[in-house]
Amino acid sequence: MSKKTLDRILQSQGFGTRNHCRDLIRNGEVRVQGEEATDPSAGFDTDELEFEVCGKCWMYRERLYLALNKPSNFECSRKPSHHPGVLTLLPEQFHARDVQPVGRLDHDTTGLLLLSDDGAFIHAQSSPKRHVPKIYVATTQEAVTPALIAQLRDGVKLVDEPAPLSGLARQLDTRRLEIVLEQGKYHQVKRMLAAAGNHCVALRRIAIGGLTLDALGLQEGEWCYLDAAQRASLAPRP
Repeated sequence: MSKKTLDRILQSQGFGTRNHCRDLIRNGEVRVQGEEATDPSAGFDTDELEFEVCGKCWMYRERLYLALNKPSNFECSRKPSHHPGVLTLLPEQFHARDVQPVGRLDHDTTGLLLLSDDGAFIHAQSSPKRHVPKIYVATTQEAVTPALIAQLRDGVKLVDEPAPLSGLARQLDTRRLEIVLEQGKYHQVKRMLAAAGNHCVALRRIAIGGLTLDALGLQEGEWCYLDAAQRASLAPRP
């Protein structure tokens, strides 16, 4: 078990400076395991520790691992330039914990996005060497045809890529297809469709590895914590 003072616990969870956390505690804004806690120096075991701050319940988490169903017109950046950042969809104290998106989705691309304050996790998940399959649903301007599906499966040549890029594709309906990618190149789905003679008008990521939006049950703009089993499902194929 790990034991910390209450003020340091709140500080580690992103509730402000240590002095601010002490003020919250002394002002009666904090409860631990259902009991009012007014001593900033009181020690608590952090394992499965539940506490309330200003009437809202939280659980102590050494690291944050999150999934977000990203809406359109949000940027995957801590310093967005033209649209709101995805971090505005999360609790404010997560910002203080340096939560960052794992990789990026274009501002107009929706769907499954991972976020974390664990640098090792972010690096591992972002590495192109992992070959984690990511599944997208693309809506196209022109009709989806068997020839288009075949082109995507066989590989299309992009201007700045040395070798053709391919993806396992299947038609969903007249103007929608599903495509599975492992490479994660810049604007890859959109560029592949353009190279194959079509145009992507909407793009949604529905899965990373074995983690799917359907299983998470998130509406657009909603987020959730990822447990150990869900994180394990992000592993690449054996």
